[in-house]
Formats: sequence, structure tokens, C-alpha cells
Amino acid sequence: MRWGSKRYHSLNEELRKIFGEKVFKLSLDGHFTCPNRDGTVGTKGCLFCSEQGAGEFAAPRQWSLQAQTEQQKNLLSQKWTRGKYIAYFQNFTNTYAPVNVLRRKYKEALSLPDVVGLAIATRPDCLPGDVLDLLDELNQETYLWVELGLQTIHEPTAKLIRRGYPLSAFEEAVGQLRNRNINAVAHLIFGLPWETDEQILSSVKYVAHSGIQGVKLHLMHILKGTDLHILYETEPFPLLSQEKYISLIADAIELLPPEMVIHRMTGDGAKQLLVAPKWSGHKRAVLNGIEKELRQRDTYQGKYFQVPY
Repeated sequence: MRWGSKRYHSLNEELRKIFGEKVFKLSLDGHFTCPNRDGTVGTKGCLFCSEQGAGEFAAPRQWSLQAQTEQQKNLLSQKWTRGKYIAYFQNFTNTYAPVNVLRRKYKEALSLPDVVGLAIATRPDCLPGDVLDLLDELNQETYLWVELGLQTIHEPTAKLIRRGYPLSAFEEAVGQLRNRNINAVAHLIFGLPWETDEQILSSVKYVAHSGIQGVKLHLMHILKGTDLHILYETEPFPLLSQEKYISLIADAIELLPPEMVIHRMTGDGAKQLLVAPKWSGHKRAVLNGIEKELRQRDTYQGKYFQVPY
């Protein structure tokens, strides 16, 4: 057991090791948009994306970054009396702006009390040279990781969900980030329409050997008002049961290299917007179920990871 009480390399354990105390992520809305919405790549966004740009739990976007962080700190203080914070630019595409705008917002977030690092969610096709130079600069000054929305390696599914870039763009982005020693984190979604278990796990195997440092494993959940919701009503597709999802996550954990940090093991939408699967709204039960599955299998992260020859 090399990750405290866990059978996997959790973000919580990694941040405690680095900073010596509990570190929280503060979800921020930097008031960005997305090339998949402004017409550059598309106008409707990804199929599953809500009007909030996957940031349903961030504070209102018209608030200042300081006001957003203070609101979330106040909520966290009800349970935790002390800790440090990662400023997490979550909504939409957080490198999709002129570099002077990005610099101002990132620096403002880092200047806030007890913020010790930066996490930036973006698209692989939104990392031009000047933005990479800025990220390189920030990486010399603070703890940083960049999140890339991969979701799947299968082109038919990528086309269906309107991802808007080829797999080669992800590979190039990871290469550019790693050339600068910037940590990269990939998002994968389990349960995308009509993907098989084998396809899901082949995406996991790809990520395991992609050179990234972290991964977020999400359950596909359907939110009210999204185009995914419309598709589900017009062409119903099978949804993962809680038992199947837990089993697949355990399979994925076994396939990932031991050093890769698992940032997330499920995804949940705002309860007032959640259409299906309803069980995903009980996040703690899902996480407990994953822990139980790992114990029952007597398994751990990396058990079946294979280093290529």
C-alpha cells in the first residue's frame, strides 16, 4: 500500500505529499468561451455540454475571481477549518483568449490568499505558442497542471459528441506540454452513447501510455437542456448501471500506471439538471462502491499495467 489508505494514487494524497496539508480546488469561471461555440470549430459545443460549459458548481460568472473564491472558501470552511487552494479555471476553454488576458486572470487568481497552484481546463487545439510560453513561465513559478478534454480515442464517438479535433491534436498538445515539463491531465468519459466496454478500456489503455501525469474518469450523465438529452429522448441508448460503472472503473485503475494521479473517479451534474442516470447523483455511494470493489478483488492501481517493450 503506497498511497496511504487507498489502493490508487489519488489527487488528495498527491497534494498532501507536495504541500503537507489538505489542498482544495476552487472552481472558477474566468468568463471564457470556446471555439466549439463561437463558430471557429462549431456553434453548439460538445453534445453533453451544458450552458455553463461544464461548470455547474462554479460561482456566477459575473462575479470577480476574488468573490468566487471567497464564496467557495466559506462553503469549505463549514467542514474544514484550514487548508490551501488550487485555483481551477474550469468552465469552457480556459486558454482561449489573447495571452495578455490569460496572464492577467491567472496572475490574479494566484495572488489570492492561500492559493498555491493553478489548474487550467482547455482543449488540445487551443494551445498556441504564446500560450504555451505563458504556461511555461507559470510552471516555473507555481504548481500547475493543464487538463485536456479527450473523452474517447474513438473517432466515430468523437464525431458524435462533436469534440471537434482529431486524436493527433491531443498527442501534439501532450508533447508540447511535456517538452516544457508541464503536467498534463486527460478527461475520459465512461458510458458515451453506444461505446462498448472494450472501447472504453481501450481509451484507458491509450491514456495509460500517452505520457500524461493525471487522469479524470467521468461517468457520462445527461443534463436537462443539452443536445445529449435530446438524443437520449429521440434515440435512446443504453446507460451504465452503477454496478457496471464501478466494475469498469476498477478495471481502469488496474490498467493505469502506478505513478499516474487519479484526479476524479466519477462525475456528477447539478441535481436540478440531472436527467439520467439518477444513481450518479449519489456520489459518495459510487466512491464507496469503487473502494469496496477494489478490496473485494484485492487489487490496486497498476496491477495490469504493461510497460511497452
